[in-house]
Amino acid sequence: MASNQDSLTIGAMARAAGVNVETIRFYQRKGLLAEPDRPVGGIRRYVSADVARLQFVKAAQRLGFNLDEVGQLLKLEDGTHCSEAAELAALRLADVRSKLADLARMETVLSTLVGECQAEHGNVSCPLIHALHEDRTV
Repeated sequence: MASNQDSLTIGAMARAAGVNVETIRFYQRKGLLAEPDRPVGGIRRYVSADVARLQFVKAAQRLGFNLDEVGQLLKLEDGTHCSEAAELAALRLADVRSKLADLARMETVLSTLVGECQAEHGNVSCPLIHALHEDRTV
């Protein structure tokens, strides 16, 4: 075990990684982070490798990987399974592209409906509400 100078309490690790303590505990329950042994009468201590692993988890989440996928990536983190990691990333990329296409469609529909609303001054019927009733959202 590292000396106290090289180790962190759970609160210090949370601050170092920019998360809260409950996030660390949640990741431990999910098996993404190990829970260090508690010395007799003492508190658990975390080392820099734990902080790095936590930062890895957060970085993967920022790229859209869910926690199961993060767990898979952690199993591949030795760097010798690049093709397997690339397969996971390709699936995530396809999902991102699908979401971008959905967002572009939503933008087009909303832009059209907002334009129709602005053009309908004085008309009692709202084009946006009417379009939603007719499900003109696709």
